Amino acid sequence: MTNRTGGQILVDQLLIQGVERVTCVPGESYLAALDAMHDADIDVLICRHEGGAAIMAEAYGKLTARPGVCFVTRGPGATNAAHGVHIAQHDSTPMILFIGQVERGMLGRGAFQEMDYQQVFGSVAKWVVEITDAKRIPEIVARAFRVAMQGRPGPVVISLPEDVLTDLEDVADAPVLTFARPELSIDIFQQFEKHLLVAKKPLIILGGSNWSYEGCEAIADFATRFRIPVATEFRRSALFPADHPSYAGDLGFGQNPKLSQRVKDADLLILLGARMAEVPSSSYTLIDIPTPKQTMVHIFPDAGEIGKVYQPTLGIVCAADAFAQSLGYLKTPERVVWGEETENAHMDFLMWTTTPAKIPGDFQYGEVMVWLRENLPADTITCNGAGNYAIWLHRYWRHTQPRTQIAPTSGSVGYSVPAGVMAKRQCPDRTVVVFAGDGCFLMHGNEFATAVQYDIPVIVLIIDNGMYGTIRMHQEKNYPHRVVGTDLKNPDFAAYAKAFGGHGETVRTTAEFVPAFKRAQASGKPAIIHCFIDPQAITPAKTLDQVARGE
Repeated sequence: MTNRTGGQILVDQLLIQGVERVTCVPGESYLAALDAMHDADIDVLICRHEGGAAIMAEAYGKLTARPGVCFVTRGPGATNAAHGVHIAQHDSTPMILFIGQVERGMLGRGAFQEMDYQQVFGSVAKWVVEITDAKRIPEIVARAFRVAMQGRPGPVVISLPEDVLTDLEDVADAPVLTFARPELSIDIFQQFEKHLLVAKKPLIILGGSNWSYEGCEAIADFATRFRIPVATEFRRSALFPADHPSYAGDLGFGQNPKLSQRVKDADLLILLGARMAEVPSSSYTLIDIPTPKQTMVHIFPDAGEIGKVYQPTLGIVCAADAFAQSLGYLKTPERVVWGEETENAHMDFLMWTTTPAKIPGDFQYGEVMVWLRENLPADTITCNGAGNYAIWLHRYWRHTQPRTQIAPTSGSVGYSVPAGVMAKRQCPDRTVVVFAGDGCFLMHGNEFATAVQYDIPVIVLIIDNGMYGTIRMHQEKNYPHRVVGTDLKNPDFAAYAKAFGGHGETVRTTAEFVPAFKRAQASGKPAIIHCFIDPQAITPAKTLDQVARGE
């Protein structure tokens, strides 16, 4: 062994654990780590805002089921990055945020940009730690990867005092990690089988993160053999193929009322990796708390989540995809009593998503979504943030492959652009389409510059209704015709794209969209298609005036 700087030791640990790319906004507080990346085989994405950098790292976690890694500087850089940490915590996404810190001798004095990160991030990160000795870097980084991945995945925050990164130390590297996962016992599996075989109206609800491709394939195979209906939680639609005859739809905002009723009517609910939090449970109205009237089996990798809200009949501490693969051991039944109900559930899903309703204005967003669905490759990755514009995407797009939906279950506005940039960087041979509202886009639209800098040809659709639409909808519902704080005056987003060196299009009618989209594809550049939608078209089914009238 030879002496290495703390920064070199740190980067070496990242390489050992298989880190292929990191995101960052540079800062003088971690220059030694940046210098160590100079000769390392790591793709360093320089971002324009720490919030965007952290979101990109979180999106990497969704795409790969491995921790995304982000570096930011102290103080303002760290607080800007809190955006991505909060998303990772809510979405159960593995992520590690490294923050530069003041030198050890200055700690506690209120030095320039000093913060106590354990207090700042303690409520949103799984673990927050400050490294005060360069010799402990391998130990702490290895533990950070474990904490981020094991149990319910989530974010870890590591504070790096500046002088720790410049210290010279002779220390051994940590080994390549294999992650511990809770496994299934035969006794528990037999109890699950008994509940299943006596059910008359079962329903599987899929959710959570870190699903493997094999796990997704296994649950689809199980649904085929048992003809059992399967729903997905909010923004987890890609866990199960929409063209499968067992798919019943997703439990998100604006969910199909028939699916909501199926949850209520089920006699067996199998929550597989799901938590059934506020959004999928329709504000906790679909399942009784604390004791569901249905038999409930809850499979989750973290025992702390089982019984946290709902007291299940059977709780199973197991990784969701591992449980799904175990289902292959169940003998295929000769017949099931719920087969017709499964067919009806899938038919209801198809009816709900097939024919878009007519909305006010010349831009028929639903028709655009159907065209995209029917003309883009099955492995297209869609990215969105928060806003009513996403309701059309969730309703009319049909995911048929895993890890093709990158979106925040936390409902974080501004997520889509940085997430889309990471998705296209990680998967350059696949089509990546970003959906953003006008309010959503301008929260992290500056990361379009990152796409241009690295020649990442992502296509961004901005659905512009000149307002913060979701808030306006709730405003009209609660305080009709008293508009304050929700109107927006927007720039020419096509010109914005061109100013950065990208491709820009403006679309005001449905007929203009397809030619504009094809030109964007052909450009080979990062592209923005600025789509104007009538402000009255607040959801696929209601206008603003209808909301104001309480209809």
